[in-house]
Amino acid sequence: MKTIDFDYHLPTQLIAQNPTDKRENSRLMVVDRHTKEIYHKHFYDILDYLNAGDVLVVNNTRVLPAKLIGILDNSKELEILLHKRLDSDEWEILVKNSKRYKVGTQLVFGDNLKGVFCERVSNGNRVLKLEYNGILEEVLSQIGQMPLPHYIKSVLQDKERYQTVYSKGNAKSVAAPTAGLHFSSEIIDKLKSKGIEWLEVSLNVGLGTFRPVKTEDLALHNMHAEYFVLSEETANAINLAKSQGRRIIAVGTTSVRVLESASTQDGKLIAQSNDTQIFIYPPYKFKVVDGLITNFHLPKSTLIMLVSAFMGHAQTMHAYDLAVKNNYRFFSFGDGMMIL
Repeated sequence: MKTIDFDYHLPTQLIAQNPTDKRENSRLMVVDRHTKEIYHKHFYDILDYLNAGDVLVVNNTRVLPAKLIGILDNSKELEILLHKRLDSDEWEILVKNSKRYKVGTQLVFGDNLKGVFCERVSNGNRVLKLEYNGILEEVLSQIGQMPLPHYIKSVLQDKERYQTVYSKGNAKSVAAPTAGLHFSSEIIDKLKSKGIEWLEVSLNVGLGTFRPVKTEDLALHNMHAEYFVLSEETANAINLAKSQGRRIIAVGTTSVRVLESASTQDGKLIAQSNDTQIFIYPPYKFKVVDGLITNFHLPKSTLIMLVSAFMGHAQTMHAYDLAVKNNYRFFSFGDGMMIL
C-alpha cells in the first residue's frame, strides 16, 4: 500500500478545538469488524458493548506542560517545546530557526527557570540546559503550557482536560493518549462494577505521533521511538485473560504499540521496559489485541494506518467517510471510535 491510500478530505470545521463539556459526552462510532455494522452512539454507551471479563488496557502516562515562552537577551520572546530529556537538566528542544541561537545564548522563563542553548543534535534540534531550584516538574506545572497539537488554535482553560483522569507518575509525554480523554471517573467505576478488568501500561507519547508519513512507500518510513513500561503483573494478567478466551481491548494506539511490541509470535506478553519503533500498517496480524478504542486520526498518519491494519483498509476509509458526513469531531479533542 502507498501513503496516498490513507488520505481523505476533512472539512476544517470538524477539527475539534475544545473538549466536550463532560468527557463521556463525546460521540462514539461503534464498528463491528465482522458484520461491518456501524452504530452512532455516545461514549457513555460504552458499557453496552463491553462484557464482564473483558480487559481494558490503558496508557497511564501524564503529559508534561512542555511548551515554554522565554525572553532572549534582546528582550524578544521565543517559544520552545521540551521534546526529550537527555539527562536531569539537559533537554532536546524544538524551536523555530534553531541555527540562529549561538551556544551560550540564555533564555529566561521566569524567576526560577532559565535555559542556556547548547549544541545541535543530529536531527537538527537544539539542546537546552535548564537552570532552576527545586523539582522541575513542579516548576513546569506553574509556568509551562500544554503542548497542544498545531491544529488546535483555541486556548485550553483547564490543563487537566489534556490529561486522562487515570494518568499518574512524573509527566513524561509531549502529547496525550487521546482515546483515554473520554473516560471519566464515573465511567471507570461503572466498568469495574460490571466486571471489566482495568489494566495499565505506560508509554511516553512523542511528537512523532502527529507527523504524517512523507515517503510514498510505507516500508521506507522511519518510525519514531517511544519508551514504554509493561509490568510483570499486567503482562501476567493479560496472558491469563488470553488463555481464558477473554477479549483484550486496547484504549488508544499507544496501548496497542505496547502490547504488540512486548508480545512473542504466539501472543504471550513479556514484561519489560524498552523503546519501541513498531510501525503497524496493513497487512499485519495482531497477536494480542482483540478490540480497539481510538479517536479519528490525521490523514496519512501512522495512526490511521494502524487502525486500518486492525479494521481493514476499505472499512476504515468507509467509517471515516461516514464520520465526515455525520459531522463527527476529529483529532485530539474529537469523538471516539470503538472497534470490536
